[in-house]
Amino acid sequence: LHRVDRRQRQMCIRDRVSTQSTGTTMLVVGLMSGTSADGIDAALIKITQQQDQTLKIEQQSFITVPWQEEHRNIIFKLFSKKDLSARDFCVANFELGKAFGLAALEVIKSAGVKTEEVEAIGCHGQTIWHDVDPATNHVTSTLQIGESAVIAELTVRGITCVSDFRVADVATQGHGAPLTSVFDWLILRDEKYFRAIQNIGGIGNVTFLPPKNLNQDPIAFDTGPGNVFLDWFVTKITDGKQTYDQDGLLARQGKPNPDLLMTMWNDVPYFEIQPPKTTGREQFNEKLGEAWYQKAIQMGLSNYDFLATLVDLTAISIARSYLKWSLGLLDQVIVGGGGSRNPYLIIRLEYHLNLVFGKPIRVYTHEVIGIDSDAKEALVFGLLAYLRLKGMVGNVPCCTGAKGGRVLGKISLGKNHYNHGK
Repeated sequence: LHRVDRRQRQMCIRDRVSTQSTGTTMLVVGLMSGTSADGIDAALIKITQQQDQTLKIEQQSFITVPWQEEHRNIIFKLFSKKDLSARDFCVANFELGKAFGLAALEVIKSAGVKTEEVEAIGCHGQTIWHDVDPATNHVTSTLQIGESAVIAELTVRGITCVSDFRVADVATQGHGAPLTSVFDWLILRDEKYFRAIQNIGGIGNVTFLPPKNLNQDPIAFDTGPGNVFLDWFVTKITDGKQTYDQDGLLARQGKPNPDLLMTMWNDVPYFEIQPPKTTGREQFNEKLGEAWYQKAIQMGLSNYDFLATLVDLTAISIARSYLKWSLGLLDQVIVGGGGSRNPYLIIRLEYHLNLVFGKPIRVYTHEVIGIDSDAKEALVFGLLAYLRLKGMVGNVPCCTGAKGGRVLGKISLGKNHYNHGK
């Protein structure tokens, strides 16, 4: 990643600091539903552009609205690719849009704020497919649904909604991910420490941040599976009574199997691909998990052993990617997303980091640096909506692989659109 040509490197630096638009304060809602599709994360945030051109983000309220069973069934049916029609996608786009709109209203109400005080909503939507050509590692297309016009219409005062953030980056030969890198770059750099900002959702992604005093580009990519296999297997073995391993209590009862772990690793060429790179359920899905489970049964492993091995796969994929791509420059690991709430996963991550680096590496949650771990990705899309309305670049080309900086997101104007004209 550091071998890009001089023109490309200069472009990365210029794009990521081009926050020269003037402005004071804006209230924005960020909405996110990730690969796990367990609910809608909704955050109301206040964004202030300060005199020194830095951005200050203050979380006003955060909620998670679980997907209704009917909506979750729709999402997983689309994931499955089985017996689908164009109508299924059309209906789902509007139905999920309604759910996102209601979540926006709910988080605004929880903050005690009037809808007319909110300038915009940034909605990631629900990723249905992110197409990566395995031969070239190029992203050919991406699809997130949850109709933004429906969201804007549902909000009583007609709040402008920004959506479909990934496509502009993909159109310029980027991976469309990780989009968290712009938030990490603008908000989370430290004065002296090299940081790895790791999200562990359904899929894991990381941004390596140099200290502020170094003229060095960030690096970002998807590390591989996060909770996607863990949630799938817990749901399977509990007949749906549990959809995740709370506090890692089930995995703790097992023992990781190194032989199966080696088989898993060798089955996935993605782990050895050089960044920038991105992945999703297209590769890490139930079909692959089931194949591994059958191997575990043949080896005589218990369900708990298999779950513990899946935990180690997530931990090792993160640790080895750090060793390979952080250039050994690592002082702090800051973890967010649902995986940050799994103590057993964090213990195994620390263990494997210490093993590969040969020194103690502490893992912290985002709370240590003043960010709500659960709200992080919702905050990101609130920020991206702000950047869109200000006409600022929203991607970091040296993280996504795009040819250049692009203003991200499509706008569905609400009744408050005259404010943006001003």
